[in-house]
Amino acid sequence: MPRYKLTIEYDGSPFVGWQAQANGMSVQQVLEEGIKGFCGQDVRVAGAGRTDAGVHALGQVAHIDLEEEVRPDTLRDAANAHMRGKPVAIVEAELVPDSFEARFGAIKRHYLYRIVNRRAPLTLDAKQAWLVHRPLDADAMHEAAQALIGKHDFTTFRSMQCQAKSPVKTMDRIAVSRYAEEIEITCEARSFLHNQVRSIVGTLKLVGEGKWTRRDVEKALAAKDRAACGPVAPPDGLYLVRVDYPD
Repeated sequence: MPRYKLTIEYDGSPFVGWQAQANGMSVQQVLEEGIKGFCGQDVRVAGAGRTDAGVHALGQVAHIDLEEEVRPDTLRDAANAHMRGKPVAIVEAELVPDSFEARFGAIKRHYLYRIVNRRAPLTLDAKQAWLVHRPLDADAMHEAAQALIGKHDFTTFRSMQCQAKSPVKTMDRIAVSRYAEEIEITCEARSFLHNQVRSIVGTLKLVGEGKWTRRDVEKALAAKDRAACGPVAPPDGLYLVRVDYPD
């Protein structure tokens, strides 16, 4: 059976998350129905990351197996036609070896979190960013974020519902940058815990407001206690930007 790698973009606002669930429409369900509409085959779309309800993607990756080989551009265009009206699009389809595995083969995941720091309400960016009214010091947030780089027990920044076997993860990079009224927080690691990025962003917001310092972030990390975490940022501003694989 030929295997295809799919690069997918979606607006997570109307979905219950990536994974198919009984309580509402998921991104996975939309993709599986769109592909079935094209080829008539029940397929399982295996994603690189299970984004939560309201979380977006610019470069989610998944793989599927089809019974017969088709041109990748035909697969992309035909599936997109059957998903018309839903905010999900296959940006690219590639024929890959059977050994390719979207989730377990990934070597790095890149996330972006967008904060719009202004008094006025959001219009075009509604449900696409976190609106924070109080002025934030992005430089202080960046400096404090560096305390989280490296291999740590991230229990403090882990959801109570997280199913990962270990809270130990290695954060390769965190950067906080301001572009006019927008603050962008980028996080890079091989894998992440459930709610890890949103928990980090909510904690860094406290630093930006002057309520916490880098030392407070260090203490929260060392506590290995969920109660020591700052507030969890809303899903609106979170994007899975890219997933890297070995060449």
